[in-house]
Amino acid sequence: MNVETPLTLQAMDDILRGAIRDGLAWSVSTQHPDGYWVGRLQTNACMEAEWILALHFLGLHDHPHRQGLKLSILRGQREDGSWCIYHGAPGGDINATVESYAALRSMGMAADDPVLAKARAWIFSKGGLRNVRVFTRYWLALIGEWPWERTPNIPPEVIRFPLWFPFSIYNFASWARATLMPIAVLSARRPSRPLTSRLDELFPEGRDRFDYSLPKKIRPFTWERFFMGTDAILHGAQTRKLIPGREAAIARVLEWVIKHQDADGAWGGIQPPWIYSLLALHIEGYPMGHPVMAKGLAALHDPRWCYETDGAVNIQASVSPVWDTVLTLLAMEDCEALDEHAEAVERAIGWLLDNEVRHYGDWSQKVKGVAPGGWAFEYANQFYPDVDDTAVALIVLAKHRHDPKWQARGIDAVIGRAVNWVLAMQCRGGGWAAFDRDNDAAILTRIPFSDFGEALDPPSVDVTAHVLEALGVLGYDWHHPAVERGVAFLRKEQETDGSWWGRWGVNYVYGTSAALPALKAVGEDMRADYITRAADWVIAHQNTDGGWGETCGSYMDRSLAGKGDSTASQTAWALMSLLAVGRPGDRTVVETGLRYLSSRQNGGTWDEAEYTGTGFPGYGLGRHIDLGQGVEENLGQSIELSRGFMINYNLYRHYFPLMAMGRARKYLARLGNEA
Repeated sequence: MNVETPLTLQAMDDILRGAIRDGLAWSVSTQHPDGYWVGRLQTNACMEAEWILALHFLGLHDHPHRQGLKLSILRGQREDGSWCIYHGAPGGDINATVESYAALRSMGMAADDPVLAKARAWIFSKGGLRNVRVFTRYWLALIGEWPWERTPNIPPEVIRFPLWFPFSIYNFASWARATLMPIAVLSARRPSRPLTSRLDELFPEGRDRFDYSLPKKIRPFTWERFFMGTDAILHGAQTRKLIPGREAAIARVLEWVIKHQDADGAWGGIQPPWIYSLLALHIEGYPMGHPVMAKGLAALHDPRWCYETDGAVNIQASVSPVWDTVLTLLAMEDCEALDEHAEAVERAIGWLLDNEVRHYGDWSQKVKGVAPGGWAFEYANQFYPDVDDTAVALIVLAKHRHDPKWQARGIDAVIGRAVNWVLAMQCRGGGWAAFDRDNDAAILTRIPFSDFGEALDPPSVDVTAHVLEALGVLGYDWHHPAVERGVAFLRKEQETDGSWWGRWGVNYVYGTSAALPALKAVGEDMRADYITRAADWVIAHQNTDGGWGETCGSYMDRSLAGKGDSTASQTAWALMSLLAVGRPGDRTVVETGLRYLSSRQNGGTWDEAEYTGTGFPGYGLGRHIDLGQGVEENLGQSIELSRGFMINYNLYRHYFPLMAMGRARKYLARLGNEA
């Protein structure tokens, strides 16, 4: 189709109706019998490499997944010998490459194998093992390749710190907290299960001459220097067994870990606490047949977590059934297809109501006087419901709250609990974070353990925007104090060019696409100057093919904001930004984007290899908290060590284009009525 050929409003509507029809049919055909939708989450080779190393550590050398995990790693190697952390990354990642190398060696591959020779040459070209992150150092310590004394010491005694103390575990982000606890046990015990063949080739000048220090320039008289000194003291005291009450502290940590196991056997709904908890329990003598261990290991065979492709096995970093379900339902609503696909919608709403979280999770340590109510991201994560999923669930459920069928199921009470919980989770600055309230103690970013990336969970634009949109749908406007503070937060966080930074999606395109519909929902004047600047920024970043795209590299390089190969999901986000503003003069830009989407639909859905979601977007927290003088310099040097943790949500390519098309039909109809 020639994108320059003008179309009538009717012709454009016909194209959209056909694309929506095919897309909705694809959605219904992929719904799980229980009522939910879920797409695979693709991440990077660290997932498979760490599971191979974990199975080695656990002595499970005959585990049926080992060969499949190995095959997955081999398929992911780049031509230069490295492994990267997102599709299209300009370079490899030192941590993924070192962990993949170690995993393949643990599987019996010889050091002179061409695959490993290429990987090793690449590792040396990037400075060698000295440039790996803390987590990779822990893995090397677990297999006897790194001295535990030269890893950040996480004393299990942190479990005793009161909530008011800056280093309380509840001041860490939920993901860091759930990971820190089992690592504290490993750090205290210093276990290792050396490989049959040591990795001497990675220490070409010998281990005695290797520099194990962290690769950062730390100036004197700074918190970083203080914590490095404290770390050395802790290691010395541990070596000399001078820490009283150590066994009691470990027992309390183990109790915490066991209590926090999810119903499906994992921990925290994500890979790190799951895998480290199994290792910690193992070294404390828990046999494989113990119910907690057996349940955790069984999750490796759960098809919700594990999948196979032509013999290669992948174990996902997380699972997203709630998120994918509420967004699919929102797409159906935007496409005015709730009645047409009533049976699928009914199953999904019923599943959603069944999965309301009614447990007092970790959030209740700081937030008192409110009953639990909301949703987690995953299937069975009672301790960590999140504000983002809950907000979008509220948007979806609001449409059904007057249906007698759902009123009989108590939908009003469900919505009421969720709204009260979300309002109670608002942070002091007016925004909302994902899992906790006021989780922004900047001092925690200074400790050596935190070099992996986001140790905190401060408020973000996209989560705040989704909450505001939900409140707007439920009848709140900017006169409500919580909404007023939320809007003020969004305005404060806007970039000078008009865009907004995205925390959980890539990146400025995502943040802007969340902010503008939210502002519209709460009654903001969409002709305001700051709104116009945002819309103009979106238009200025449209690609020549009609679509929009943004590389994950924009988290490390601001000049890449809004730049990248066009993708279906990011094109949809850009369109939803413009549609929220609703300017008649944007019709040509909108139609060009819609024609990009419609021309690339394939079998009812879209193809998208690019990663447009994030876990840790790469030191983005420095944008939202005051890290202090000199920290930016250190973090900047660390960017080369850890470029973040990026995610390909395999359903983003599907439901977001449907949302954009559904909203575009209303926009075009309005233009026709005004003509």
